[in-house]
Amino acid sequence: MTDLTLAPNLAAPDDTYADLLAAHEGLSEADSARLNARLILVLANHIGDRDVLRQALRTAREALPEG
Repeated sequence: MTDLTLAPNLAAPDDTYADLLAAHEGLSEADSARLNARLILVLANHIGDRDVLRQALRTAREALPEG
């Protein structure tokens, strides 16, 4: 099993964030949500390791505030 990489791993994180924002520019809220869902599925397919994806889901879910 491969562990999820949680340490900073992007060469240019600010540029990557700008790319994400640009991809959403001009989209409706619904289309933005569809883009996010499609991006998640594309990246999940690229990762291809169910255990890593489960770790990512748990990590993302735990970061949400309780409510």
